[in-house]
Amino acid sequence: MELNDKNLLDVLSNVMEPDVKKDIVELGLVRNLNVSEGAVAFTLCALNPAMHARKRLEDACRFAIERNFGREVKAEIEVKVLSKEEQAPEQRKVLPGVKHIIAVASGKGGVGKSTVAANLAAGLAAEGYTVGLLDADIYGPSMPIMFDVEKEKPRTKEVNGKNYILPVENFGVKLLSIGFFADTSQAIVWRGPMASKALNQMFTDVHWGPLDFMIIDLPPGTGDIHLSLVQNIPLTGAVVVSTPQNIALADARKAVSMFQMDVINVPVLGIVENMAYFTPAELPDRKYHIFGRGGARNLAEEINVPFLGEVPIVGSICEAGDAGRPAVLQEETLSSKAFREIIHTFTSQLSSVSGTRKALDLS
Repeated sequence: MELNDKNLLDVLSNVMEPDVKKDIVELGLVRNLNVSEGAVAFTLCALNPAMHARKRLEDACRFAIERNFGREVKAEIEVKVLSKEEQAPEQRKVLPGVKHIIAVASGKGGVGKSTVAANLAAGLAAEGYTVGLLDADIYGPSMPIMFDVEKEKPRTKEVNGKNYILPVENFGVKLLSIGFFADTSQAIVWRGPMASKALNQMFTDVHWGPLDFMIIDLPPGTGDIHLSLVQNIPLTGAVVVSTPQNIALADARKAVSMFQMDVINVPVLGIVENMAYFTPAELPDRKYHIFGRGGARNLAEEINVPFLGEVPIVGSICEAGDAGRPAVLQEETLSSKAFREIIHTFTSQLSSVSGTRKALDLS
């Protein structure tokens, strides 16, 4: 076989990436190709950082070149490990069909993190995006109630000889929660490793399909589940929820700093201030800042993180959650308008982080 660029790529296309089970050319793992007389050179991008995995992939390439072009051809192969952030969705073993994986977090409980996550997911779906929502709040799952599917049970589907769990769907959102597998009155008492294992299974053993967004509702705080997530899941970014109170802001600061640690390094796309103000129905132009004014906005400016917006204290938000229909899906109300503005700011911020708006197109 003649040694040229086309024939070399054809030969390397027979080398399979063992984790993703697609050929390395299709995955875009062969780069900087240079073919000269009796010699080839290229960069081989590895998805698995383990030394034995990199060596096995390189040896497979050398064997394919030698078998098709002869032992006399000199092959210079530079192996580069792609970080989770550098990997395209189709190159990932975990959630390969998901474009953007967003974690919604808070430093403390009771600030409305799950409410923001639910409305973010439902609002994005209402705008035409394909959305999944994973309730990773293992000890306090609430999404089945918020989406009116608490009596549903996930089904299974066989894909390539393996059984996968199918998410429950409502309002255009694919949803999975540990709440589907436990009685509503049953306390979930798990140690950290057990909870982390259950969370990982909700990513790897579930058939999510292609999605524009995967929203992950994290438990409050900074612990085992958070570390397990950032180590195993290629997060696009995180959204932190707080109230204006000083004690909530202190914990929100800790949540932001966790994502900004060198060993984690997940972009914080912004802070949402929940329970920001109260507006009486009879005084629609008045705002009463019951828990303080502008605390989350000031914190965002101080630590140089985008501020995504404010959510007012409105009884209809709580009622909508209890009724199983996120407030963002209501007609023009104070709460639905606030959530839609947050979603618009969020998608704009994500576009600037990604460096292009093309990733958010609905084509």
